[in-house]
Amino acid sequence: MLSLVTRAAGVWVRLRRACSTAALLCCQPCMEKCPADHVVFSRPYSSQKKEKLDMSIFPVENIRNFSIIAHVDHGKSTLADRLLEITGTIAKTDRNKQVLDKLQVERERGITVKAQTASLFYSYEGMNYLLNLIDTPGHVDFSYEVSRSLSACQGVILVVDANEGIQAQTMANFYLAFEAQLAIIPVINKIDLKNADPERVEKQIEKLFDISKDECIRISAKLGTNVEKVLQEVIEKVPPPNVNIRDPLKALVFDSTFDHYRGVIANIALFGGEVQKGHKIVSAHTRKTYEVNEVGILTPNEQPTHKLYAGQVGYLIAGMKEVTEAQIGDTLYLHKQPVEPLPGFKSAKPMVFAGMYPVDQSEYNNLKSAIEKLTLNDSSVTIHRDSSLALGAGWRLGFLGLLHLEVFNQRLEQEYNASVILTAPTVPYKAVLSSAKLIKEHGKEEITVINPAEFPDKSSVSEYLEPTVLGTIITPDEYIGKIITLCQTRRAVQKDMMYIDEHRVMLKYIFPLNEIVVDFYDALKSLSSGYASFDYEDAGYQAADLVKMDILLNGNSVEELGTVVHKDKAYAVGKAMCERLKDAIPRQLFEIAIQAALGSKVIARETVKAYRKNVLAKCYGGDITRKMKLLKRQAEGKKKMRKIGNVEVPKDAFISVLKRQSEK
Repeated sequence: MLSLVTRAAGVWVRLRRACSTAALLCCQPCMEKCPADHVVFSRPYSSQKKEKLDMSIFPVENIRNFSIIAHVDHGKSTLADRLLEITGTIAKTDRNKQVLDKLQVERERGITVKAQTASLFYSYEGMNYLLNLIDTPGHVDFSYEVSRSLSACQGVILVVDANEGIQAQTMANFYLAFEAQLAIIPVINKIDLKNADPERVEKQIEKLFDISKDECIRISAKLGTNVEKVLQEVIEKVPPPNVNIRDPLKALVFDSTFDHYRGVIANIALFGGEVQKGHKIVSAHTRKTYEVNEVGILTPNEQPTHKLYAGQVGYLIAGMKEVTEAQIGDTLYLHKQPVEPLPGFKSAKPMVFAGMYPVDQSEYNNLKSAIEKLTLNDSSVTIHRDSSLALGAGWRLGFLGLLHLEVFNQRLEQEYNASVILTAPTVPYKAVLSSAKLIKEHGKEEITVINPAEFPDKSSVSEYLEPTVLGTIITPDEYIGKIITLCQTRRAVQKDMMYIDEHRVMLKYIFPLNEIVVDFYDALKSLSSGYASFDYEDAGYQAADLVKMDILLNGNSVEELGTVVHKDKAYAVGKAMCERLKDAIPRQLFEIAIQAALGSKVIARETVKAYRKNVLAKCYGGDITRKMKLLKRQAEGKKKMRKIGNVEVPKDAFISVLKRQSEK
């Protein structure tokens, strides 16, 4: 019998060899016997204690908090990878791609969905600096993530593609940073591409953002060219946070995630004081007291520290077990040392609503728990309880856009293994009530309608209002004609048109939100061969001629299929809906009339023909009256059956009609 102790992969391991079999390594995280009784392997519990860092060595003047902002696919995550490599935070390998994009959906789609934080240590001119980097999403649907991230920063790196130039979301992100009065470092990326034209991009930056072209840094994040200069500019241009360690603790929760074992992990930015394990802290939002279990920084994985000090960004675990306890935008302070709460974030305004129902009602509670945990990590989703006769109990969820809706659904499936039924997206309408009875009932004159089933009748309303957005389109000039035509078909009103250089045009339009919410972006990309970019912001409500369209099956209205449409588009939408239903509803022994109606006026109809027996099969020749008699008797039977027959729309037919059409 041989017993020995060896060190494998940084972990002490005990091996025992019996019989003549070679010593094997068992992979259990505790002292256990292998099935063949050959080996015993001992390893400390997997989350072995990491060496805690001392963060007091970084005074406030040596801290820099900054974000990377850009349009989609301009190289933010690649630049973040290079910065992590240069500062030694991660090892240099060829496999470092999208290191900060941790979600499966981000890696599959190649986009950033969640803002991620990483703390970098960098020596410059003999001084050690702590750089807190936040990598942000670039898509318009996730601009709430960007605005939240900027609240924890004093500066931004604005990345622009040397090939594509300034795009719509570059503009939007620049103004977010400009309004927050942050230091802006312009960086022109992808100079290694053969079509790169950094001079043209520098002129665009100078014209649109009034930033001198001498301040622009030309880099290639993929190859690492000139990236070190970006770090040096961050240290020189981004101011340190304006905070004091001697003040009482004041920490802003700017993001949070849920861990099944440790509860809520809150990402915090400290605006005063210090926090360590054992401190008693209070949430300004819930007034509950917690004991801090762990504090640390993200490098980009969790790295525990002894303390966190004012000006630093890190994470905090304090035994919050309920997902409702960690509100994003909340202020944390020490027990018996109350402070004025930080302003927090203005709540995200949902642009798109969709019904979400469990495929099987027995899964309702599991899905409820999954949605609560996911909304903790994605606080821009709003939730209202809802129920439907056909689909059962569920929720009406509000999203910032269609991609946001798709990503949320994909994350539910991947992270929580939950399959759901999603109904067609709708937008929130408003109605100005004229009936005194209804005004008294609702307690206000203007009501918001997010479910078409609750749309009030025209007789009790003085006017309907629909949401509008100010859309910005940046496109090469050869596609202007097609794009203007597309915008006109979507009831858009042109507000501005401006050349940003010799070949690129910026168009501004006021769009009704429901015209762009489903397939406008796809249509724009296909018209412009993928070169046009689109961004939008809320532009309030405007009066519109809206109608509620009901779907009737044999004269009976089906509540779940009702939609709100503009009067001019009612016929096209009604015809398309009837055609989809005709394909989805199974044939019966009687005829089914599918109708789209505005009030009592039918505007479109499709008919599902009845199954019928061939009653003439036994007639060989003979008089025509004999055949007519048999056919007449059959028709009377069908008519009677239609009166007493009840059309039940099967669940899968509902799903196929209510689901957004993927081929659109």
